Amino acid sequence: MAGGQGQSEREDKVALELTEEIFQSMEVGMAFRDYSGRISSMDFHRTSSYLVTASDDESIRLYDVATGTCLKTINSKKYGVDLVCFTSDPTTVIYSSKNESLRLLSLHDNKYLRYFKGHHDRVVSLSLCSRKECFISGSLDRTVLLWDQRAEKCQGLLRVQGRPATAYDDQGLVFAIAFGGYVRLFDARKYDKGPFEIFSVGGDISDANVVKFSNDGRLMLLTTMDGHIHVLDSFRGTLLSTYNVKPVSSTSTLEASFSPEGMFVISGSGDGSVYAWSVRSGKEVASWMSTETEPPVIKWAPGSLMFVTGSSELSFWIPDLSKLGAYAGRK
Repeated sequence: MAGGQGQSEREDKVALELTEEIFQSMEVGMAFRDYSGRISSMDFHRTSSYLVTASDDESIRLYDVATGTCLKTINSKKYGVDLVCFTSDPTTVIYSSKNESLRLLSLHDNKYLRYFKGHHDRVVSLSLCSRKECFISGSLDRTVLLWDQRAEKCQGLLRVQGRPATAYDDQGLVFAIAFGGYVRLFDARKYDKGPFEIFSVGGDISDANVVKFSNDGRLMLLTTMDGHIHVLDSFRGTLLSTYNVKPVSSTSTLEASFSPEGMFVISGSGDGSVYAWSVRSGKEVASWMSTETEPPVIKWAPGSLMFVTGSSELSFWIPDLSKLGAYAGRK
């Protein structure tokens, strides 16, 4: 074949686009079971192969996904740890503790670089802008605060009527705040002018849990405590589909995630199971039952055929290519 090795490798990559068949073959390829509490949050670094987790055992753990190793465990016994996000630097994270404080932590030498003070109740949503050194946090104190990583005091404050879910889009130009059955979109540079769009999610006024944009920014998803996962067109606000799972308790968070090209949604459930749906058809394509009783946190690995769930253990889900007839000869 002309084009040599490089071309055939590329064609293999293209051949392994995510299909329903591949989804159905996915299983746990590796698991870390050494947690003594539930994983409450995790985040993939955008450009490195690092994953960070936060757990009720008051640990922050850094993994290298490429080698499947835990590189570091940092304990935050004094403050606890709830939500965690990478900054642009793969060795620096922002995390929320069990009280209302936010901290910028260097994983490299376990030093606090900054404290962010402003919330008066637990932080339930944290989203970092991928392009600039800013982030937003939403709290049960019914405020959303806008921050610059270089400053201890918040740069802006928006009041909400309910538990807020927040997210930046991939470009960092727009952010979303969801609560009370609506998603509000703000221009990141002119947020003080109020939302430029307000989208309804069809009368579901239960507490918002997470809101997210697809990688290309065309879609958004919103999960709610009643066990609904809504997928919207982020330009027109049309509600494209709603998937239903078991409701979650007020102490849990129902998390869902788009696959990298936005064709599928995976989600936890109030009964601990994991489900996957096709965005195009709206149909369920796969499900994995669990002995857990709370929804796992769930994230798709950037640009890869893998997702990760966190519950009382950390599980890496990959396709079992031997189950795929078409690829059986390629193992």
